[in-house]
Amino acid sequence: MGENISFQGAILRIVIAVGLVLVTFNPSGYSLAHWIFSPPVSVTPGRAVAALLLLIGWVVCLRTAFIALGKWGVFLGVALFGTIIWLLVDRQWLSVTGTAFVWVVLVVIGLIMGIGLSWSLVRAKATGQLEVR
Repeated sequence: MGENISFQGAILRIVIAVGLVLVTFNPSGYSLAHWIFSPPVSVTPGRAVAALLLLIGWVVCLRTAFIALGKWGVFLGVALFGTIIWLLVDRQWLSVTGTAFVWVVLVVIGLIMGIGLSWSLVRAKATGQLEVR
């Protein structure tokens, strides 16, 4: 099982996780959150199906990431990316005002989930040990 991971597979998992985050919400105005809360606010079959599909995606991604990385791994990932964002803001390469900051935070959330989706497979390939829960 561990031999099935590839660089492209890991990148695909990260892209899927970032996509999940950005489809759920992003500052462009084109997201599920914008669609659901745009007037007239109502529950329609299309909105319900889209919301349930994204909810399933979130549950799968978050559960997999937390199992693979553990609480400490997720904490360290958030701390690392948070510190990198802090550095970018401190060097004035990124402003906390405006939408660029929101985009960066959303992508970081997706990156952490995507790394979590790939972590067990990468560790299995590196060590030869499978993680079973």
